[in-house]
Amino acid sequence: MNIKVLGSGCPTCKKLYEITKQAVQELGLKTDVEYITDIKKIIELGIMQSPVLVIDGKPIMTGSTSDVDKIKNLISRHGNINQTDSDKKSGCGCGGNC
Repeated sequence: MNIKVLGSGCPTCKKLYEITKQAVQELGLKTDVEYITDIKKIIELGIMQSPVLVIDGKPIMTGSTSDVDKIKNLISRHGNINQTDSDKKSGCGCGGNC
């Protein structure tokens, strides 16, 4: 899985980067979060606001930060995370917390 935070380097962008790193760590993923401040990369995605959370080349969230639980949910839904057998049976990706 490839996770990137694109932003201008402002405090909001940095906050999303830090929250995303925390979410990846809490999910136990073996992936790095890349922080890109090159505005050209944001424009290449066709997005005109930042920060941008990108998972596997797809913009997932733009223009805001969030809490770690929402970021974990976004990563779980949009990333290729292996689910446990119980998650597969129920169709739920929350780990039994619903």
